[in-house]
Amino acid sequence: MAMISEEERDEDKEDAIADALAMERAMRADGGGAQDTAVEHSATALHPYATLTPERVLDAIESIGERCDGRLLTLNSYENRVYLVGLDDGSQCVAKFYRPERWSDAQILEEHRFVDALAALEIPVVPARIDADGVSLHRHEDFRFALFDRRGGRAPEIEQRDTREWLGRFIGRIHALGGAMPYVERPALDIETFGREPRDWIAGHRIVPGPLAAVWLGVVEQALTGIEACEARAGAARLLRLHGDCHVGNILWTEGEGTRVGGPHFVDFDDSRTGPALQDLWMLLSGTRDEMTRQLADLLEGYRQFNTFDPRELHRLEALRTLRMIHYSAWLARRWDDPAFPAAFPFFGTEHYWQNQILALREQVAAMEEPPLRP
Repeated sequence: MAMISEEERDEDKEDAIADALAMERAMRADGGGAQDTAVEHSATALHPYATLTPERVLDAIESIGERCDGRLLTLNSYENRVYLVGLDDGSQCVAKFYRPERWSDAQILEEHRFVDALAALEIPVVPARIDADGVSLHRHEDFRFALFDRRGGRAPEIEQRDTREWLGRFIGRIHALGGAMPYVERPALDIETFGREPRDWIAGHRIVPGPLAAVWLGVVEQALTGIEACEARAGAARLLRLHGDCHVGNILWTEGEGTRVGGPHFVDFDDSRTGPALQDLWMLLSGTRDEMTRQLADLLEGYRQFNTFDPRELHRLEALRTLRMIHYSAWLARRWDDPAFPAAFPFFGTEHYWQNQILALREQVAAMEEPPLRP
């Protein structure tokens, strides 16, 4: 058998990415077959999903020509509403009903096209279904929704070295395409969007109780100063399109069987944004500093087979963790009128919660002053 040179493999990768980009550009230019369907809600509407009854979910799916058999199972999701739906032919699909007023149609479709292009490269992702008219984003009454194939799986055994390398290879491939074309509609993940803006929103709405408000605001200021120092040490970031929320809960592992190849597949690109490559790696790390160093080394061993990684980015690791903490508190506060949130997060908003946040942010201020991991 003739051996393929490394140069020829690199050319094949470049050709495949070029083909995927051409497809993505064509679908962007076509507009994805959907018109803008931004929903306007009255100021008195308390709960975005109050009217999304099971009957309305099934009616929405049947409005685009699918026939449902009545089976409907609510899946674990807070930002959107996601259901496993039984169809008349015995199959099942996943229906995602997007949170009103979060993303515009253009932002949702931009994510759909990115995932389509990843799937065209045989990267294991789950794209939104496209109907015969080329439409992936649908509307029924006040809601926008998309259908996806059902893809089951278990959590990856992240403690195993070969699993981490495997994940690193696929993240490297995702980023190879993600860096080849920018997002136009979707926002960036940076100190402004995940730090200053959520800080200002929480302060402006007086979310933190009593005397803890000034303490929390003061420690957030220290944290933002620390983030700026990390950014200065890291240098200018190479920004690319990311998964954005790449933790083990959004990676499902299947076993190989017969001719079917097992391994990971990446789900839920709903939080996809522009940002630094490290954002899709750091959430897969846990444990002590030595443990995280080994884990990161394994991820990068796989990643670097398909993409370059600038080690200066490691100065951003604790800064990205800190930004996520600030953003998360604002995310919970902004969703509190959704009945699913008080039920799922009863600890939020108490003095104990904010005391823990203040302590955790102080620990992050110290962590950002430490040398970065050196895998």
